[in-house]
Amino acid sequence: MSYAISLSGLQNAQTDLSVIGNNIANANTTGFKESNVQFANLVAASAYSNPKDIQGIGSTVSAINQNFSQGPINQTGSALDLAITGDGFFTVTSPITTQTYYTRNGNFSLDSTTAATSGNSYIVDSNGNRLQALPTSATGTVTSTTPTDATVPATDAAGSAFSGVTIAANGNISASYADGSNTVIGKVALAAFAAPEGLKQVGSADYTATGLSGTATFGAPNSGQYGSLLSGSLEASNVDLSSEMVNLITAQQYFQANAKAIDTNTTVSQAIINLHS
Repeated sequence: MSYAISLSGLQNAQTDLSVIGNNIANANTTGFKESNVQFANLVAASAYSNPKDIQGIGSTVSAINQNFSQGPINQTGSALDLAITGDGFFTVTSPITTQTYYTRNGNFSLDSTTAATSGNSYIVDSNGNRLQALPTSATGTVTSTTPTDATVPATDAAGSAFSGVTIAANGNISASYADGSNTVIGKVALAAFAAPEGLKQVGSADYTATGLSGTATFGAPNSGQYGSLLSGSLEASNVDLSSEMVNLITAQQYFQANAKAIDTNTTVSQAIINLHS
């Protein structure tokens, strides 16, 4: 039994080391949120057990939780780099699978490929997923709470060619044209969840909704529970390397202690076997 107890601790220490290593590896990943391992003890008991006779039989990983605290904001100067200050997630949709993802990584750009074939551009992330926006009137008034692809027309109503795009703190996406006109083409849609800790990681700092997180509710930046936007900035990883290094040392000692306990159990078992020989 003592061997199994120490083995459970060894396995948990390995999980802790892996999670800490992943945090450190993503210390420079835009929009990354650190994870923390939660442990729980195991006991051998039944409903009729005497509380004073209950014996511990090891530990287990109860959860690997995400820490969604705000990360540092770094200025980039690019008009389509966005950072959320406060709560909320950007919403992006794959044009191939139609899968919807949620992210704090606001590194967006214009899709020149679609512009060449369809005449319009989409605001996309590095994987080609399209940023979702709330439809608005030309003055920026939201006309629907159902997000759609943020589409930038190649020309305005007068036929003037597209010349640039900007995004305001309130989420208004404004396209400018060669004749000097500016048109609001949508408002960045931010998503909120009842329990963001229930979101599922899928890589690239993206998440998908689950039954634990609840369904997304959408709103405009800088309103209600939704944070505001900073254009020309990106939210860095919220990993604190100093804390992670301390956690790494602790997890390493945890691993070594359990490994030593297994070694001691083996030595004791061998001694007992030799006594009976």
